Amino acid sequence: MIKESFIYNGEVIHKRFKPKTHFFKYKVFSLYLDFDEINEINKKIHFFSYNKFNLMSFYDKDHGPRDGSSLVDWVKKNLKSIGIIDKELKIKILCYPRILGYVFNPLSIFFIFNKNSDLISILYEVKNTFGEQHTYVFKVEEGRNFIKNNCNKKFFVSPFMDLNSTYNFKVLNPGNNLSVIIDQRDKSGKLLFASQDGVRSSFNTKNLLFSFIKHPLMTLKIISAIHYEALRLWFKGIKLVKKKINIKNNITFEK
Repeated sequence: MIKESFIYNGEVIHKRFKPKTHFFKYKVFSLYLDFDEINEINKKIHFFSYNKFNLMSFYDKDHGPRDGSSLVDWVKKNLKSIGIIDKELKIKILCYPRILGYVFNPLSIFFIFNKNSDLISILYEVKNTFGEQHTYVFKVEEGRNFIKNNCNKKFFVSPFMDLNSTYNFKVLNPGNNLSVIIDQRDKSGKLLFASQDGVRSSFNTKNLLFSFIKHPLMTLKIISAIHYEALRLWFKGIKLVKKKINIKNNITFEK
Protein backbone atom coordinates (compact mmCIF):
# COMPACT_ATOMS: atom_id res chain seq x y z
CA MET A 1 0.00 0.00 0.00
CA ILE A 2 1.28 3.46 -0.94
CA LYS A 3 1.41 5.42 2.33
CA GLU A 4 4.24 7.95 2.03
CA SER A 5 3.79 9.33 -1.51
CA PHE A 6 1.10 11.86 -2.44
CA ILE A 7 -0.27 14.20 -5.09
CA TYR A 8 -0.65 17.94 -4.42
CA ASN A 9 -3.07 20.04 -6.49
CA GLY A 10 -2.71 23.80 -6.17
CA GLU A 11 -1.27 26.88 -7.84
CA VAL A 12 1.95 28.77 -8.49
CA ILE A 13 2.21 32.54 -8.00
CA HIS A 14 4.94 34.89 -9.21
CA LYS A 15 5.01 38.58 -8.33
CA ARG A 16 7.84 40.84 -9.48
CA PHE A 17 8.31 44.17 -7.69
CA LYS A 18 10.91 46.07 -9.74
CA PRO A 19 11.95 47.73 -11.91
CA LYS A 20 8.30 47.26 -12.91
CA THR A 21 5.59 45.20 -11.25
CA HIS A 22 4.51 41.98 -12.89
CA PHE A 23 2.18 39.23 -11.69
CA PHE A 24 0.93 35.84 -12.86
CA LYS A 25 -0.41 32.60 -11.45
CA TYR A 26 -1.40 29.21 -12.81
CA LYS A 27 -2.81 25.90 -11.60
CA VAL A 28 -0.47 22.93 -11.20
CA PHE A 29 -0.16 19.54 -9.58
CA SER A 30 3.00 18.03 -8.10
CA LEU A 31 4.11 14.57 -7.10
CA TYR A 32 5.57 13.96 -3.66
CA LEU A 33 7.45 10.71 -4.15
CA ASP A 34 9.03 8.52 -1.49
CA PHE A 35 11.96 6.70 -3.11
CA ASP A 36 11.23 3.65 -0.94
CA GLU A 37 7.85 3.37 -2.67
CA ILE A 38 8.65 4.32 -6.23
CA ASN A 39 8.95 0.75 -7.54
CA GLU A 40 5.63 -0.14 -5.89
CA ILE A 41 4.05 2.93 -7.49
CA ASN A 42 5.45 1.83 -10.85
CA LYS A 43 3.75 -1.56 -10.48
CA LYS A 44 0.41 -0.49 -9.02
CA ILE A 45 -0.47 2.84 -10.60
CA HIS A 46 -1.90 2.85 -14.09
CA PHE A 47 -0.82 5.69 -16.36
CA PHE A 48 2.44 6.09 -14.39
CA SER A 49 5.89 4.60 -14.99
CA TYR A 50 9.34 4.85 -13.42
CA ASN A 51 12.11 5.49 -15.96
CA LYS A 52 9.77 4.50 -18.79
CA PHE A 53 7.40 6.38 -21.09
CA ASN A 54 3.78 6.64 -20.01
CA LEU A 55 1.02 9.20 -19.75
CA MET A 56 2.90 10.36 -16.64
CA SER A 57 6.32 9.23 -15.47
CA PHE A 58 9.33 9.98 -13.29
CA TYR A 59 12.88 9.63 -14.61
CA ASP A 60 16.02 9.59 -12.49
CA LYS A 61 17.90 11.40 -15.26
CA ASP A 62 15.72 14.49 -14.82
CA HIS A 63 17.28 15.20 -11.41
CA GLY A 64 20.50 15.05 -9.41
CA PRO A 65 23.53 14.15 -11.57
CA ARG A 66 21.21 13.97 -14.64
CA ASP A 67 22.83 10.75 -15.85
CA GLY A 68 20.19 8.23 -14.81
CA SER A 69 22.13 6.93 -11.82
CA SER A 70 20.61 6.39 -8.37
CA LEU A 71 19.20 9.60 -6.91
CA VAL A 72 19.23 8.06 -3.44
CA ASP A 73 22.99 7.45 -3.70
CA TRP A 74 23.51 10.97 -5.04
CA VAL A 75 21.57 12.52 -2.15
CA LYS A 76 23.45 10.46 0.45
CA LYS A 77 26.78 11.43 -1.10
CA ASN A 78 25.91 15.12 -0.82
CA LEU A 79 24.60 14.73 2.72
CA LYS A 80 28.00 13.38 3.76
CA SER A 81 29.46 16.73 2.73
CA ILE A 82 27.39 18.45 5.42
CA GLY A 83 28.05 15.78 8.04
CA ILE A 84 24.89 13.68 7.70
CA ILE A 85 25.71 9.97 7.60
CA ASP A 86 22.76 7.70 8.32
CA LYS A 87 21.81 4.36 6.77
CA GLU A 88 18.15 4.72 7.71
CA LEU A 89 17.36 7.91 5.84
CA LYS A 90 14.02 8.40 4.10
CA ILE A 91 14.27 10.52 0.95
CA LYS A 92 11.36 12.16 -0.85
CA ILE A 93 11.12 14.53 -3.79
CA LEU A 94 8.54 17.17 -4.66
CA CYS A 95 8.43 17.71 -8.42
CA TYR A 96 6.33 17.81 -11.55
CA PRO A 97 5.95 14.53 -13.47
CA ARG A 98 6.83 13.97 -17.06
CA ILE A 99 3.62 14.17 -19.08
CA LEU A 100 3.73 12.31 -22.39
CA GLY A 101 7.51 12.29 -22.08
CA TYR A 102 8.07 15.99 -21.38
CA VAL A 103 8.85 17.87 -18.17
CA PHE A 104 10.40 21.11 -16.99
CA ASN A 105 10.91 21.56 -13.25
CA PRO A 106 11.94 25.14 -12.36
CA LEU A 107 12.26 23.93 -8.76
CA SER A 108 12.37 20.40 -7.34
CA ILE A 109 12.83 19.83 -3.61
CA PHE A 110 14.38 16.80 -1.93
CA PHE A 111 13.18 16.27 1.66
CA ILE A 112 15.38 14.04 3.84
CA PHE A 113 14.10 12.47 7.06
CA ASN A 114 15.83 10.42 9.75
CA LYS A 115 14.54 7.14 11.21
CA ASN A 116 12.33 9.12 13.63
CA SER A 117 10.65 10.87 10.67
CA ASP A 118 12.27 14.19 11.57
CA LEU A 119 13.14 16.40 8.64
CA ILE A 120 16.93 16.88 8.75
CA SER A 121 17.88 18.29 5.35
CA ILE A 122 16.47 19.98 2.26
CA LEU A 123 17.94 20.15 -1.24
CA TYR A 124 16.55 22.87 -3.52
CA GLU A 125 17.21 21.88 -7.14
CA VAL A 126 16.82 24.88 -9.45
CA LYS A 127 16.77 24.63 -13.26
CA ASN A 128 16.77 27.22 -16.02
CA THR A 129 15.57 27.02 -19.61
CA PHE A 130 19.18 26.65 -20.84
CA GLY A 131 19.29 23.07 -19.54
CA GLU A 132 21.40 24.05 -16.51
CA GLN A 133 20.91 23.19 -12.87
CA HIS A 134 22.09 24.26 -9.42
CA THR A 135 21.32 22.56 -6.10
CA TYR A 136 21.37 24.34 -2.75
CA VAL A 137 21.89 21.90 0.15
CA PHE A 138 20.80 22.82 3.68
CA LYS A 139 20.71 21.15 7.07
CA VAL A 140 17.44 21.46 8.97
CA GLU A 141 17.12 21.71 12.72
CA GLU A 142 15.27 18.57 13.86
CA GLY A 143 11.69 19.06 14.95
CA ARG A 144 11.04 22.03 12.69
CA ASN A 145 7.76 21.94 10.75
CA PHE A 146 8.21 25.32 9.05
CA ILE A 147 11.68 25.68 7.56
CA LYS A 148 13.49 28.89 6.62
CA ASN A 149 16.70 28.83 4.56
CA ASN A 150 18.67 31.78 3.22
CA CYS A 151 21.52 31.98 0.70
CA ASN A 152 23.03 34.10 -2.03
CA LYS A 153 21.76 33.48 -5.53
CA LYS A 154 24.48 31.53 -7.38
CA PHE A 155 22.75 30.52 -10.57
CA PHE A 156 21.40 32.39 -13.60
CA VAL A 157 17.66 31.70 -13.85
CA SER A 158 15.87 34.62 -15.49
CA PRO A 159 17.31 36.77 -18.32
CA PHE A 160 15.72 39.73 -16.52
CA MET A 161 17.56 39.29 -13.19
CA ASP A 162 21.26 39.23 -12.36
CA LEU A 163 22.98 37.24 -9.62
CA ASN A 164 23.27 40.08 -7.10
CA SER A 165 20.47 38.99 -4.80
CA THR A 166 19.54 36.55 -2.06
CA TYR A 167 17.00 33.78 -1.75
CA ASN A 168 14.83 33.37 1.33
CA PHE A 169 13.16 29.95 1.21
CA LYS A 170 10.18 29.26 3.45
CA VAL A 171 8.84 25.72 3.29
CA LEU A 172 6.16 23.87 5.22
CA ASN A 173 7.04 20.24 5.93
CA PRO A 174 4.54 18.65 3.51
CA GLY A 175 1.42 17.33 5.23
CA ASN A 176 -2.23 17.89 4.37
CA ASN A 177 -1.15 21.15 2.79
CA LEU A 178 1.85 22.21 0.73
CA SER A 179 3.48 25.64 1.00
CA VAL A 180 6.72 26.69 -0.71
CA ILE A 181 7.72 30.37 -0.76
CA ILE A 182 10.76 32.04 -2.31
CA ASP A 183 11.36 35.65 -1.36
CA GLN A 184 14.13 37.11 -3.52
CA ARG A 185 15.80 40.40 -2.51
CA ASP A 186 18.66 42.65 -3.47
CA LYS A 187 20.35 45.47 -1.53
CA SER A 188 17.48 47.88 -2.16
CA GLY A 189 14.61 45.57 -1.26
CA LYS A 190 12.25 42.91 -2.55
CA LEU A 191 12.66 41.69 -6.12
CA LEU A 192 10.40 38.69 -6.48
CA PHE A 193 7.85 36.69 -4.53
CA ALA A 194 7.18 33.16 -5.77
CA SER A 195 5.06 30.50 -4.15
CA GLN A 196 3.48 27.13 -4.68
CA ASP A 197 0.68 25.78 -2.55
CA GLY A 198 -1.39 22.64 -2.73
CA VAL A 199 -3.78 20.25 -1.07
CA ARG A 200 -2.78 16.63 -0.57
CA SER A 201 -4.55 13.61 -2.05
CA SER A 202 -3.67 9.93 -2.01
CA PHE A 203 -1.36 8.61 -4.70
CA ASN A 204 -3.62 6.28 -6.67
CA THR A 205 -4.71 5.79 -10.27
CA LYS A 206 -7.98 7.69 -9.85
CA ASN A 207 -6.40 10.79 -8.30
CA LEU A 208 -3.49 10.82 -10.73
CA LEU A 209 -5.82 10.65 -13.72
CA PHE A 210 -8.04 13.33 -12.19
CA SER A 211 -5.01 15.62 -11.78
CA PHE A 212 -4.03 15.05 -15.40
CA ILE A 213 -7.55 15.83 -16.66
CA LYS A 214 -7.69 18.93 -14.46
CA HIS A 215 -4.27 20.11 -15.71
CA PRO A 216 -3.84 18.63 -19.23
CA LEU A 217 -0.38 18.99 -20.77
CA MET A 218 0.68 20.90 -17.65
CA THR A 219 4.43 20.62 -18.25
CA LEU A 220 4.11 22.08 -21.74
CA LYS A 221 1.96 24.84 -20.25
CA ILE A 222 4.69 25.65 -17.72
CA ILE A 223 7.46 26.12 -20.28
CA SER A 224 5.08 28.03 -22.57
CA ALA A 225 4.06 30.29 -19.68
CA ILE A 226 7.71 31.02 -18.85
CA HIS A 227 8.39 32.25 -22.39
CA TYR A 228 5.07 34.12 -22.60
CA GLU A 229 5.75 35.97 -19.34
CA ALA A 230 9.30 36.75 -20.53
CA LEU A 231 7.78 38.33 -23.63
CA ARG A 232 5.46 40.41 -21.46
CA LEU A 233 8.42 41.61 -19.39
CA TRP A 234 10.28 42.56 -22.56
CA PHE A 235 7.28 44.53 -23.82
CA LYS A 236 7.24 46.36 -20.47
CA GLY A 237 10.74 47.59 -21.27
CA ILE A 238 12.68 45.55 -18.70
CA LYS A 239 16.25 45.13 -19.86
CA LEU A 240 17.80 41.76 -20.55
CA VAL A 241 20.72 40.67 -18.37
CA LYS A 242 23.60 39.01 -20.20
CA LYS A 243 24.32 35.47 -19.06
CA LYS A 244 28.00 35.46 -18.09
CA ILE A 245 28.59 32.02 -16.58
CA ASN A 246 27.61 28.58 -17.87
CA ILE A 247 26.85 26.09 -15.08
CA LYS A 248 25.71 22.74 -16.43
CA ASN A 249 25.15 21.21 -12.99
CA ASN A 250 26.51 22.52 -9.73
CA ILE A 251 25.95 22.12 -5.96
CA THR A 252 26.54 24.42 -3.01
CA PHE A 253 26.38 23.45 0.64
CA GLU A 254 24.73 26.20 2.62
CA LYS A 255 24.58 27.00 6.32
